Amino acid sequence: MGLRDVLFGKKKLAGPAQERLFALTTAAVTLDTELGLRSAGVGGVVFKPLSAGEFVRAENDLQQVLDAVAAESGSKLERRDDSFGYTWIIVRDAQLEDQVTTIHAVAQGLEEQGFGPQLLAAVFKFDGGKHPVYWIYGYKRGAFWPFVPTGDDQKRDNAEELELKAK
Repeated sequence: MGLRDVLFGKKKLAGPAQERLFALTTAAVTLDTELGLRSAGVGGVVFKPLSAGEFVRAENDLQQVLDAVAAESGSKLERRDDSFGYTWIIVRDAQLEDQVTTIHAVAQGLEEQGFGPQLLAAVFKFDGGKHPVYWIYGYKRGAFWPFVPTGDDQKRDNAEELELKAK
């Protein structure tokens, strides 16, 4: 894809690569035994809401998806909007496998309702280090990367992130 394609929209971005999300459940054993990181029981999906014209229809569809997923999974779902204009679907479940499955179901439901291009990432919180570690799954890239906030004025521990990514 060249600069011209990017500027004039000749090609579309790749769709969400959702299936790779399940790699986290396999990696959880390694995260625990080698790094001492355990799931904190919370994860989420973040996406950019649709424009105002599409909002009313999509809002009703989205709530139906969330209600269906919550009823089927047993996980607790919560919806929040952040200060950057993104919407978060927070999933609370003690079992990482259930978190991943529920987040996948939410993302799949969002994609079926037309939110696929707006899916940004799935986020999973892990405890066990000096600071919490968030494993972020980018839907467009189809890859995980660590995020380690220090809790000090939106700062992050880049050295720890690089070390985790290398393992």
